[in-house]
Amino acid sequence: MLRRRQRAEEETAPVVVRGESPAPGRRTGPWDAADDYPEAERVDLGGLRLPVGPGFEIQLSMAGDQVDGVIVLVEESALQVNAFAAPKRSGIWDEVRAELAREVVAAGGSAEDRDGPFGPEVAAEVPTQGQGQGQAQGRQPVRYVGVDGPRWFLRAVISGRAAVDPEAARVLEDVVRGIVVVRGDEPMPPREAIQLRLPAEARQAMEEQQGARQEELRPFERGPEISEIR
Repeated sequence: MLRRRQRAEEETAPVVVRGESPAPGRRTGPWDAADDYPEAERVDLGGLRLPVGPGFEIQLSMAGDQVDGVIVLVEESALQVNAFAAPKRSGIWDEVRAELAREVVAAGGSAEDRDGPFGPEVAAEVPTQGQGQGQAQGRQPVRYVGVDGPRWFLRAVISGRAAVDPEAARVLEDVVRGIVVVRGDEPMPPREAIQLRLPAEARQAMEEQQGARQEELRPFERGPEISEIR
């Protein structure tokens, strides 16, 4: 749903504002990598450091062969998180929020702005296809949450039970509060996804699996031989 702007890249010149004191540090997350954020158990995904808890199932969403988002499953609820580059001088959540609402309504759903724990968010009901042939299309409640950070934008989509149950929502909201965004210093066009990567342990496991698979796919190499004796 998030479309890139047609700008070549965001401005990289530093902004100097005289006569102003530095902006106060964040009091709550999601955090920027430069913030003095509290320690917690987090999975290092490169562009995101994601807090984990008991009973969490973590999945990565792919765009081609690139990891562009992460999904947290907890009981009957789901949280999908994506991070994007943003302009230096302004946030993009107001604009993205309006676009999301229009797209949900155009698809046959409903959407309205509400105040949430992170500021304005979109409470939506998105169309869902029936599981069986001929079943009527239904609607699924979804919350779209957005946070503007320094040169980045974080989008969180809450679905399942947490979209309607405040008690279940608190678990996933705490995940969002504990996220650390690692934007990096390289120039990026606004709305370009901040790329993620597999954790080191997962990369090592995949490399070992690939190595074992390559060993299995060498049919012309001579292996152990058994000689028949009569």
